Amino acid sequence: MGSVLGVFGVLLSKIRALRSARSASGVSAGSVDPCKIEDFRLPARATLLNSSPLRVRANDAVTKPFHYMARIFGIEIPNEKRIEASLCYIYGIGAASSLRILEQAGVDGNLRTGELLEDQLVKIAQVIQSQGIAIEGDLRREKQAALKRLTSINCYRGQRHKRGLPVRGQRTRTNSRTRKGRKKTVSVKK
Repeated sequence: MGSVLGVFGVLLSKIRALRSARSASGVSAGSVDPCKIEDFRLPARATLLNSSPLRVRANDAVTKPFHYMARIFGIEIPNEKRIEASLCYIYGIGAASSLRILEQAGVDGNLRTGELLEDQLVKIAQVIQSQGIAIEGDLRREKQAALKRLTSINCYRGQRHKRGLPVRGQRTRTNSRTRKGRKKTVSVKK
């Protein structure tokens, strides 16, 4: 979100500079604008895994560096947190598996994600791939397939999933509101 705002800030500063230059040169608002498309070009997108901060030219109004979030397998992980905690943002990687991944990759878990080098992120991605850890879409598909199998063979667990009731033997006379939803009052007729 911050990088998007930074890009728009650069564009706004360019527009203001062009307007002030136009008003100084005496060009009226209704005439053809001498601005070129090159004046409004966005900065080049960062590399796939991690990016070094891009610098804005010195003559621009905003000189802050752009920070793109680190990406592993197309998933953005936060730069300001330790890599040990940032890996947990990937669906399918928890605290224990992130420590194991970092140990095998030879990366210090206390480093901030933004401080990691490109080759360290590549090592982490290679370890995740070599261990065969299912993450994100693959893991979601596997879980969905397992649920579909249970419902198709019509076993007890599958029936409970179908009806939206607790699956693991919890009581349903009271509680289990998470699975059943809001109370539906049933009137008793005499």
